[in-house]
Amino acid sequence: MERFSRIIQVIGDADFEKLQKARVAIFGLGAVGALAAEVLARSGVGNFTLVDFDMIARTNINRHICAAESTIGIAKVEAVKARILDINPKAEVSALKMFADDTTLGEILSDNPDIVIDAIDSVGPKSELLAQAYKKGIKVISSMGAALKTDLTAIKTGDLFDTQICPLAKNMRKYLRGRGVGRGIECVYSTEFPDNKALKAPVEEDTDDPQYKRGRVRNILGSYPPVTAIFGITLADMAIKKLIK
Repeated sequence: MERFSRIIQVIGDADFEKLQKARVAIFGLGAVGALAAEVLARSGVGNFTLVDFDMIARTNINRHICAAESTIGIAKVEAVKARILDINPKAEVSALKMFADDTTLGEILSDNPDIVIDAIDSVGPKSELLAQAYKKGIKVISSMGAALKTDLTAIKTGDLFDTQICPLAKNMRKYLRGRGVGRGIECVYSTEFPDNKALKAPVEEDTDDPQYKRGRVRNILGSYPPVTAIFGITLADMAIKKLIK
């Protein structure tokens, strides 16, 4: 247990054992979700389910913990799985390269993870995940919009229905109210107004996977690495605190 001796020194053996036994499902392995997985693995979480359909592209290199020349074209779930196992070879990691939607979520959530981390950036799948987890009584922590933000001091945590300014959070509240979902979903969000000057029109992504084209065409959102990193670290911290509470 030498690799985890320093965190055991801080939280104690009993709480560390809770992390070892915990089962965490992470949906969305972009910059935010991947860094959350990194911190959870280094904290001793022993069981992961990773869900994402995307591949690592060169445009991910500025912010994704696993993105480098050597990993371009690799599925994000496989890259994050390899990193987790390099940190802790005894971890159990299920890597699911699939879309999270109404046709797949029931099966993915059927084993009732101890906690769900939502780092999906598409409104439809994100709202479906939050609604299903909420109705199943599964603890869930969600990331709101980190793109187009640069102010680290504006990053906050709280109930989704208490958030302010964040456009993604506003959309989520609208969708979730229509699904009968209320308070009780914690999230990390920013009160900084997004810089829409950083928006760019859609272009072809540098991937050869034709299934990557699924979904509507969206504008490209600029990302500031310190913000996406803090979002991911905060999600992991919130999850750890819930798991050992």
